[in-house]
Amino acid sequence: MRGAAPWHANGVSDIENLVSEWLPLPDVAERLGCTVTKVHGLLDERALVALRVGERKIRSVPALFLEGDHVVDSLKGTIAVLADAGFSDEELVAWLYTPDESLRGRPIDALREGRKTEIRRRAQILAW
Repeated sequence: MRGAAPWHANGVSDIENLVSEWLPLPDVAERLGCTVTKVHGLLDERALVALRVGERKIRSVPALFLEGDHVVDSLKGTIAVLADAGFSDEELVAWLYTPDESLRGRPIDALREGRKTEIRRRAQILAW
């Protein structure tokens, strides 16, 4: 995935097919119980990432990045590790959502299960 230009068919990118549920920023704010301005702050802090998806290319966050009324605890550090490895936002979302047989699932699922050390170790290896 890294280094490859995203492929688009009928206006839908692979990432939009890989991530089944997206939340526009106002929906993220509602779920977190905060303002859209605060969500922009979370994006600036790199606690979350948003991509432009859908026909209208609205900035949206993958739904699994949220757990109830908060951001998945280990997401911010994992985003930092992947960004340090040179991943773009689209690439890091794709990596988090791509099934890995050795994990018995996807990295995002492992993070939501509290397995951040294993996921960050794998992400750090990608930098080499």
